Amino acid sequence: MWRQTAGPGSSQSQAETAAGPRAMAPGRETHGGRAEDRNMDRHDMQGYYFSNIMLKVQLKVVCKTKKKKKMAADILPRKKPASSSSTTVQQHHQHNLCNNNLIPAPNWQGLYPTIRERNAVMFNNDLMADVHFVVGPPGGTQRLPGHKYVLAVGSSVFHAMFYGELAEDKDEIRIPDVEPAAFLAMLKYIYCDEIDLAADTVLATLYAAKKYIVPHLARACVNFLETSLSAKNACVLLSQSCLFEEPDLTQRCWEVIDAQAELALKSEGFCDIDFQTLESILRRETLNAKEIVVFEAALNWAEVECQRQDLALSIENKRKVLGKALYLIRIPTMALDDFANGAAQSGVLTLNETNDIFLWYTASKKPELQFVSKARKGLVPQRCHRFQSCAYRSNQWRYRGRCDSIQFAVDKRVFIAGFGLYGSSCGSAEYSAKIELKRQGVVLGQNLSKYFSDGSSNTFPVWFEYPVQIEPETFYTASVVLDGNELSYFGQEGMTEVQCGKVTVQFQCSSDSTNGTGVQGGQIPELIFYA
Repeated sequence: MWRQTAGPGSSQSQAETAAGPRAMAPGRETHGGRAEDRNMDRHDMQGYYFSNIMLKVQLKVVCKTKKKKKMAADILPRKKPASSSSTTVQQHHQHNLCNNNLIPAPNWQGLYPTIRERNAVMFNNDLMADVHFVVGPPGGTQRLPGHKYVLAVGSSVFHAMFYGELAEDKDEIRIPDVEPAAFLAMLKYIYCDEIDLAADTVLATLYAAKKYIVPHLARACVNFLETSLSAKNACVLLSQSCLFEEPDLTQRCWEVIDAQAELALKSEGFCDIDFQTLESILRRETLNAKEIVVFEAALNWAEVECQRQDLALSIENKRKVLGKALYLIRIPTMALDDFANGAAQSGVLTLNETNDIFLWYTASKKPELQFVSKARKGLVPQRCHRFQSCAYRSNQWRYRGRCDSIQFAVDKRVFIAGFGLYGSSCGSAEYSAKIELKRQGVVLGQNLSKYFSDGSSNTFPVWFEYPVQIEPETFYTASVVLDGNELSYFGQEGMTEVQCGKVTVQFQCSSDSTNGTGVQGGQIPELIFYA
């Protein structure tokens, strides 16, 4: 759980905030039992519930839910937080999360020195409540108290509901499209100036914040999602970011999906996306994955989609739910072995399609295909070279099975694909390299592979199985243990900071290094990454 005290923040146009997707406009609410449609039809609402349930399941798996307290300045404009740090009021509205009948002691107003603390006492409290909300879908509702003045100060939607020209003087309002936990999180922000987010409710809270036009809470939800973004949940978050019209979050999702495409496509979350998002991913030119992986991921999605539509798990139905999206898979660009042993035997392709694709591989006169036949561009890796020169001596560099290691940090999120390593200084030679990437002692990626050096001072790439996501402003440890010709080139005149495109990389010595590598000289001359 992420808890922080929110400052006033910077102002934001309500018109800009309100101009979200249809599903984000105020939904169906019942004032005194009468349904009132507010720019959201039933189809939109069902789509939201379905997507939200799917995402919640995914987030419970992939997001950390440890409690973590920060000040509002960490995610909102940096303002001085409230001066009081009363533990009494903290305990009071924490208790109110599950008990809305708490009556404060006589003269309770004198116990709290600030208006924020006194206001917080009213959070989820029946005392002086002049409105109640019945929140949640049928069978899962919760009745929550509210105070019209406080709510109207915190939200223009509540202001219109209670004090606008069309305001209705009703004591009870039904809100079936918002989860109780999410509504409580929004109320807590309005009453207490605190942002209290958890992995399994953050999307529902974002929905509530968008619906009631609480922009700073919505921004905090997006920041939370960006922080928890990984290959496991990037596809399903992409779907939700489009629904919520959050372009920054959408761009972050695409960065992860492009760089870690195979991990994203193999994740359970990929099968939870809607058809439109599936098409967007299959159409993606910069997808950094083998086409056979894309094909297999599409079949996995089709299997789950058949279950969602209560269709039999047959080849015909899989093809039916894929529809025209099947032709977005660039099957003719697969390796011939991948096609012959995979796609050709899947049963999804017709006999004519299979024959035509085989002819495409082998015939000089190629048939016309409905499938895209041009390979994806993928991503071009960048190389950060940290040495200004290299050298070799008759008695250096020797490995002896020891670890060469260096620490680095970046100022933007990148994805480390591998390292560039030196080779033999005594002619051509083959090396065995064990590469490893760690953060605070935890191994994030490792691989054991061989590479051939031609005796030049060039660097030779050694790749991880999958690119490793690197967060900004945190030091990571890059390590390699080499086995091969003992006499090797080594770097000199190392730099503590290197500008590589739009990314700044800082280097510092690592205590894991037992073979002499450091900032000024040694091994691991290059970091290979996607940005």
